[in-house]
Amino acid sequence: MTSLVVGDDGRARCHWAYSAPEYLEYHDTEWGQVIRGDEALYERLTLEAFQSGLSWITILRKRPAFRAAFVDFSMEKVAAFTSEDVERLMADPGIVRNRAKIEAAVNNARVALDLPEGLSALLWGFAVERPRPATGADVPAITPESTAMAKALKKAGFKFFGPTTAYALMQATGMTNDHLVGCELPG
Repeated sequence: MTSLVVGDDGRARCHWAYSAPEYLEYHDTEWGQVIRGDEALYERLTLEAFQSGLSWITILRKRPAFRAAFVDFSMEKVAAFTSEDVERLMADPGIVRNRAKIEAAVNNARVALDLPEGLSALLWGFAVERPRPATGADVPAITPESTAMAKALKKAGFKFFGPTTAYALMQATGMTNDHLVGCELPG
């Protein structure tokens, strides 16, 4: 079994791209595409942390509200959030209202701003090329690189970011390519 699905357009894609309408666009336009830049990666890091324990579709559907609540993921603006801002976010029904995750997002913006090399350089230091997986069963949940990334981020002061979340970030931002063999990447 290849875990590929051929869509109405005749293209073979990773099976998960068809599990919700939003996933097809996400698969085709974003997932696995190379993303660089501190704020772009701060957004993805934050959203992946909020996803922990939830389905990614929940976060994907709430992303516009997250962007509004976290001022387009401007690290400087989020780093300046106060306890009043945390309470405001706790009352925002458009996002995931989890105090630990909200406080981690604020903390992580502050820590990211203090990284001498910048967030993008730190994260991309863990990128790895490996063969594309043949089936969904071949896609790991964690790797030595994601474990190392999580440890480095924890050491730097980041919160709510473990090896599984790190690997999801690596997949989503093109630090590794987990599109299945035979997936017809758009473009």
